Amino acid sequence: MDEITQTIQSMGQRARDASRETARANTDQKNQALLATAEALVAQRPQILAANQKDLKAGEAKGLDPAMLDRLELNEARFQAMLEGLQQVAALPDPIGEVNGLSYRPSGIQVGQMRVPLGVIGIIYESRPNVTVEAASLCLKSGNAAILRGGSESIHSNQAIAACLASGLSKVGLSEHAVQVVKTTDRAAVGALITMPEYVDVIVPRGGKGLIERISKDARVPVIKHLDGICHVYIDDKADLDKAFNVTLNAKTQRYGTCNTLETLLVADTVATQILPRLADAFLEKGVELRGCEKTCARLPDINRATAEDWDTEYLAPILSIKVVADLDEAISHINTHSSAHTDSIITEDYSRSRRFISEVDSSSVMVNTSTRFADGFEYGLGAEIGISTDKIHARGPVGLEGLTTQKYVVYGDGHIRQ
Repeated sequence: MDEITQTIQSMGQRARDASRETARANTDQKNQALLATAEALVAQRPQILAANQKDLKAGEAKGLDPAMLDRLELNEARFQAMLEGLQQVAALPDPIGEVNGLSYRPSGIQVGQMRVPLGVIGIIYESRPNVTVEAASLCLKSGNAAILRGGSESIHSNQAIAACLASGLSKVGLSEHAVQVVKTTDRAAVGALITMPEYVDVIVPRGGKGLIERISKDARVPVIKHLDGICHVYIDDKADLDKAFNVTLNAKTQRYGTCNTLETLLVADTVATQILPRLADAFLEKGVELRGCEKTCARLPDINRATAEDWDTEYLAPILSIKVVADLDEAISHINTHSSAHTDSIITEDYSRSRRFISEVDSSSVMVNTSTRFADGFEYGLGAEIGISTDKIHARGPVGLEGLTTQKYVVYGDGHIRQ
């Protein structure tokens, strides 16, 4: 066995042992660990931000693209969001031990389901150092242990944050091994982590499509994942066009490098001439490249022609594809054909059409008159999220506390025997 595999397996054994401790920890103990971590982060703020600057400079020297550097940056606003996330998770109800559906059976026994931790969760992610805190807080509050493997580009940031997590855990008497951050940047660590089901119960990859495809292909551990964020906004012919303008612009330009950013805009034919020139001017002013279908180009002759590939592309960049559609039916058909089942939104003042849209669009988040940028665990009131799942089994959409638990049957009797 090579040294890296041995190291990861040792981490796995320690995590398995720690998971039994976190599973029986009471709510107050878990909350106090989260709040102690927040205090440690505040105390170490200068060192953490300095470590992040070191990572950013190294990333620029390596030629990381702007979207990757944006995800890597840990500015004051994102630092504050980490603290708020810890406080919000601490304030959330503890799902562990909750018993649902307890009822008597004809035999006299009582049967219900109790919510319990998954066990050990491995999280593999790129760039974003704030994920280290988000993932750790959710895993801990849901009674799990976590092994976190961040990208090599954020190694200094993650190690600085890891020290604060260890401090928070030890302050309340919980094992520091309940949250472990992999120290090596060698990719072999990922291969070891995703192939040891004896120690890890589920893997959550957060990053680019290549990373997630590789993990999904090679893992011997169940994976909670999404591959792409090909998100749509459909402007209906019953839309408030001022509302449509503001929502669409925000969905695309508020941030470019996130999975909930708008990538394809659909516009009803009868309002396209009214709304598209206005949107085009605003997008071009912000430096967004537009690619349109034939009907879009007829109204916006100066933009590029979209190809078939564009409808299936997550740009993560200031590029937007636009398609003019006949009606709601064509919009829904296009979305269900080309969407990655992440987040899709309709802009309309027609209640019946909005109901059809949310019923018929098969995505993990479906919205009405809302920017796709709201598809986020923090915005949904989950405190934070460990990822956004486009799978349909176990967890779907932003994965918060409940998504990191499972259920077991509990049965109460009084000496009952089966006849």
